[in-house]
Amino acid sequence: MSTASTRLPEGRYGRSSDERANRRLKVIGAVLGALLLALVGYFAYHYVGQNKISGEVIRFELSKDSVRVHLEVRKDAGAGGYCTVRSQAENGAEVGRADFRFDGDATRIDKVVTLRTTSPGTTAELLGCHAD
Repeated sequence: MSTASTRLPEGRYGRSSDERANRRLKVIGAVLGALLLALVGYFAYHYVGQNKISGEVIRFELSKDSVRVHLEVRKDAGAGGYCTVRSQAENGAEVGRADFRFDGDATRIDKVVTLRTTSPGTTAELLGCHAD
């Protein structure tokens, strides 16, 4: 005994609703993918292209009531801004935070700054640099 096919004859009744739904989902997915790509590009441009000052902690020295931090800052010539540095205690509590300004025409600045702390700190962390 043979089993009857539940498929309609090919090309006789037009597209099935499943085929139309699949095509619609593909179009919606392509549009959403393009929008997501444009959004990522926009944020990448503003983060990389517009950030005129950046820095990093080279090393730090701990003492009882302060942390000496050696910062290397890179910026555009003539741009000014500040970098925020913080220190934490052994238990993770923040014991010091300060902003340090960097102005002038130099594009690379090595500077040792002193961050005052309320109790002995164990770290020196650069939270970020921001242009004016």
